Amino acid sequence: MTIRTTTPNLLDNPPIPVRAKLAAAWTSFMFLYVYVDVLNFYKPGVVDGILNGLVWRFDISSTLLTIFLVSVSIPALMVMLSMTLPARVNRATNLVVASLLIPYSIFNAAGATWDWAAFYGISIGIEVLLLAFVLRSAWTWPRTSAVPSGPATTDLRPGLRR
Repeated sequence: MTIRTTTPNLLDNPPIPVRAKLAAAWTSFMFLYVYVDVLNFYKPGVVDGILNGLVWRFDISSTLLTIFLVSVSIPALMVMLSMTLPARVNRATNLVVASLLIPYSIFNAAGATWDWAAFYGISIGIEVLLLAFVLRSAWTWPRTSAVPSGPATTDLRPGLRR
């Protein structure tokens, strides 16, 4: 009788940089945000309202569409900014933008009927969870301790100097 003594290979689980986590969260938020808007077209009366020049209770105008463009551009820009800004500015930007988008996301439920409560509850709930993840990731951004400069750190390889 043979007894197996091999252990299964453990999967490598390297740490994910904060910048990558933030960019992934903003990407997820952006896709959800856009898909919720697209799915909203299937609500009865929405397309008819648009064809009649109305979005919700607002007349369609260049100003309204510009506001919508800015609104959907923010998460797209945050994907790029989360990967490129210096850590201190990155952290502050993510904290501010995510904090401002939470009430903005919740506002999307304004005027909704109970018939659509599940649709808005799920979509807004996931958006807020993603924004909460952004806030937590930015708030808990790892800090590095300052390395003191002096003879112990500046002269690490004295044998190479000639």
